Amino acid sequence: MLMDFEKIEQDVIMNFKGGEKYAKMQQHVDDNVRILRGVLVPGASIGIHTHECNSEIVYGVSGEAVVTMDGKKEILKPGMVHYCPMGHTHGMKNEGEEDFVMIAVVPEHKK
Repeated sequence: MLMDFEKIEQDVIMNFKGGEKYAKMQQHVDDNVRILRGVLVPGASIGIHTHECNSEIVYGVSGEAVVTMDGKKEILKPGMVHYCPMGHTHGMKNEGEEDFVMIAVVPEHKK
């Protein structure tokens, strides 16, 4: 299955997961996975949240984000991958002056 994010409608989500400002997302969602291209404008964040039934893999495309994972801060740069396993907590913020663009995969885990 191919996904062309240029052909997927963009959603603007205010205060995503309790974060600041808004996130722009183009995404494919089904029962097993969410695959998305996301953009955090400068000053925007995704609030701290726990992955109860899934995990998340985030690939940095451009810009930078400060990721807080289980209370520890890391810088996610282009070409790097952040992984949040099921049961862990994370959030991210664009503290830079340019958009942070990411590709994320959130697979659901069957119990």
